[in-house]
Amino acid sequence: MNVPAQLKYSPSHEWVSVGDVCKCGITDYAQHELSDIVFVELPEVGRSVKKGETMCVVESVKAASDIYAPISGVITDVNMLLEKDPAAVNNDPYGSGWLCTITPADKKELSQLLSSQQYTEHLNA
Repeated sequence: MNVPAQLKYSPSHEWVSVGDVCKCGITDYAQHELSDIVFVELPEVGRSVKKGETMCVVESVKAASDIYAPISGVITDVNMLLEKDPAAVNNDPYGSGWLCTITPADKKELSQLLSSQQYTEHLNA
């Protein structure tokens, strides 16, 4: 399983790049468990989200799955590529398969996310 060290992770399998604007997506583990992703319902730009609430939906050949906001803040951008190529989430979950960017409401929430080592331990628990 690919778990990049520079990212932070939620126990519900979302990843976050740390910064003034945080890029978010689902982990390699999550995309593997979902299998072939066929549709992504992206969040609305400008929407405020609270940590832990549903921010978008990913549909695979297996099921539709809620994707939860890993931090609270405002959605500032969405990956429009996914409307035409939802499989990018499977093919490159940490690159072209990102879902959205969030401007954090409280940067302290970032420190509450898991490190790559902690997330790997969570997967193996």
